[in-house]
Amino acid sequence: MSDGASTKCLVTGGAGFIGSYLCELLLAEGHEVWALDDLSTGSLENVEHLRSDPRFHLVVDSVLSWPVVNELVYKCDVVYHLAAAVGVRLIVEKPVETLVTNVRGTEIVLDHCRRFGKRVLIASTSEVYGDHREERPLSEDDRRIYGPTTQRRWAYADSKAMDEFLALAHASENDLDCVIVRLFNTVGPRQSGQYGMVVPTFVRRALAGEPIEIHGDGTQTRCFCHVRDTIRALHGLMGAAPSGEIYNVGSQERISIRELARRVLGLTESDSEIVHVAYGDVYGQGIEDMLHRIPSIEKIGAAIGWAPTRTLDDILADVLAYERAAAA
Repeated sequence: MSDGASTKCLVTGGAGFIGSYLCELLLAEGHEVWALDDLSTGSLENVEHLRSDPRFHLVVDSVLSWPVVNELVYKCDVVYHLAAAVGVRLIVEKPVETLVTNVRGTEIVLDHCRRFGKRVLIASTSEVYGDHREERPLSEDDRRIYGPTTQRRWAYADSKAMDEFLALAHASENDLDCVIVRLFNTVGPRQSGQYGMVVPTFVRRALAGEPIEIHGDGTQTRCFCHVRDTIRALHGLMGAAPSGEIYNVGSQERISIRELARRVLGLTESDSEIVHVAYGDVYGQGIEDMLHRIPSIEKIGAAIGWAPTRTLDDILADVLAYERAAAA
């Protein structure tokens, strides 16, 4: 997929948070885009500004629909597979949907890409690393550390790990042209807090003067990457990464959740109270949190020269401006 040449692109989950930004980028690069989304976690609002473009085609259907995926993969040149059940709350409330959507959906996409000889990018997640307790960057070949099957969080991690195994198996056994991307925390304007995404939730509560809830003691740390940096990585890897490889995509600017809440309060000049809530009180039993998630990004840097360009302050400023405008 070279710059300057028009390509027909399929983006599954194309009306989702990351998918909608990716569709924007692909259209800006001169490509034709089909966005497949069942709107379960995506929304029409995310792509409303794109629907007047004759090169953009929204297909409201499920990635689990064999005939729909068959038709779309056949007509497109490359496939960005972003469709997935995401968010801690959805994992807890609908574990069957999480497993079926992630594993069966990816199986269907991979099978059609194999049959039609189409290059595919599989969006995986940093959750596959599991619960590493060391405060160090995680490399693509690090071991995975999981809890018991009674802890529902690991169902999501296992489903995405199975996506990776399926893609790598097709690459080895059937010469499927694929690349796997492990996304760390991606944030930005338009992100919903409905399924547990922390940045939009904190900002909205601060603007409304409502208590900011921190799950656990708040010492857990995360690295937040701007969605526009993330989609730039996806586009670059689709165009240049060798088949059968796995790449981390994320920021290395680390912050504790407690400090994130304090920074949001400072930026919004809010009087909201910070309150601590036990995980069991929020999600019931079956959820463990991971203490640290820091990506090693040396591999993607060597492959395509990618690194994040936006800081956490840039991200928070963008989200704050968007939320203020939405509330006006």
